[in-house]
This record gives sequence, structure tokens and C-alpha cells, in this order.
Amino acid sequence: MAIAKEFGAEVLVVPQKDFDHGGTRSMIARRARGDILIFLTQDAVPVSMDALAKLIEPLLSDETIAVTYGRQLPNRDATVLAAHLRYFNYPPQAVVRSFADRERFGFQAVFASNSFAAYRRTALAEVDFFKAGLIFGEDTCAVGRLLMQGYKVAYVAEAMVFHSHNYTCLQEFRRSFDIGVLHVTERWLLETYGRAEGRGWQYIQSGLSYLFQVKKRVLLPSFFWKMILKLLGYKLGRNFQLLPPWLVPVLSMHRSWWARHRDVLAGHK
Repeated sequence: MAIAKEFGAEVLVVPQKDFDHGGTRSMIARRARGDILIFLTQDAVPVSMDALAKLIEPLLSDETIAVTYGRQLPNRDATVLAAHLRYFNYPPQAVVRSFADRERFGFQAVFASNSFAAYRRTALAEVDFFKAGLIFGEDTCAVGRLLMQGYKVAYVAEAMVFHSHNYTCLQEFRRSFDIGVLHVTERWLLETYGRAEGRGWQYIQSGLSYLFQVKKRVLLPSFFWKMILKLLGYKLGRNFQLLPPWLVPVLSMHRSWWARHRDVLAGHK
């Protein structure tokens, strides 16, 4: 923060209790003065000095592109399974997707990550920036609305950061639970772009192939156990309204979100 201020940046401090994935990003996006908005989380480390320049290049060369996001490589301390997840979600091939591509890519058409992304400010303003009050997934929802507006999203594989998480089995379960909550509370995503399960099967096939490739077959039981927990978490999240209200926050990775959004639980008792 001190370094940012030293270079003349305006620094806003948001108390943790007030942080909202969409609302907080919208607040700073509205205050920004530039034409291009870059979002980078604190644990994403650029691989090269020109990472940001490469990230925004498609926005400068093609006015139909509203969003770009870069490639995330595993950190040096990443586990084998954490590394595979990054290689699966962020391949070396760049791609540009439009609304029409939902038939080809399915739910993958709206994939993006605000851990390392850039937006055309005018386009983001057209969809009223990021939706507030989401458990997470503000980037997915924004991309979904932008594609419906006729814009495109570009995955820029040449722009890279180191960014990965060594989630435990319980954390994998809770994250998948929250994904299920997002998909049921924002039903239009699946209704417009298709079910997410197909991507899950692709991940399992890719994971098995990767473990054999890197000669880590000893991790197969752990991989299958994590897949079972992720599937269970997702299914429970999709049906959280059938669970006892007291149990739902316990299963979630974002427990504080439920405390701030008691209306969501109250509406599904």
C-alpha cells in the first residue's frame, strides 16, 4: 500500500466485513479514470514485466473484445493436483469466444478469472459493472452478460502470472458447494450457457491422463476422493435450499457471506 501511494495511486481500504466480490470491484471500477480496468489479486505474481501489456493488447486492437484474462501457472510449491488444475483451466493456446460459441464451448464460454483480467470500461458499464451480493463468480456473471451484449472475451495465453492454491479435500468440497450455490441462485447462467457437468467429466479425463504422464499413479486414490467430494459439494450446493439453514454456512467456503445474506437462507427454509 505504501509503494502504491508513493507512485501516486489512490488507495482505498475496504474492511473485510464489508468486502463483496462484485460490489467492491464495481466500486473501484466506477472510481477509476482509465479506459481499461485491470484486476489482479494480491497473490497473483506476473511472470514477466510485459504481462500487463500482453493482457490488454486484444482490447487495444479489437473493439469487439470487452474482457481479457491471462494464463495462470502453478506456483513453485503447487501440489501435483493443483498444478494440473491450472494446466487444465489455462492451456497454452489463446482463444477468443463470443456468444455464438456457447454451442461449441458450453459453460466454458463464460469462463474467466478476475485474479488476472482486464475489462473495457465502457462495455463493463453497459452491464452495470459487477453484480453485488454474489457468493462469488462475479467475473463469470459479468462475462455472461457481456457476451449476450455482443462482445467477446479473449483468453490471452501469452500474458502469464503465477497463481495457484493447494486446497485440502475439505476446501475443495466447500468451494464446489459455493459453485453449486452460484449456479442455482443465478439460474440464467446454466439456462443460457448449458450445464457445467460436461466440463467436470473433461477434467476427470484430463486428470487421469496427467497423473499417468507425470508418473504419479500413487495419487489416483486422492484424485478420485477429491472428485467425489467436489461432485458431492456441487450437488449439495445446487440443492442448498433443502438443507437445514444452520448447516448451509458450515458447508460453504464463504461463511461470512451467509451471515450478510440471511435473506437467501430465509427464502429457502
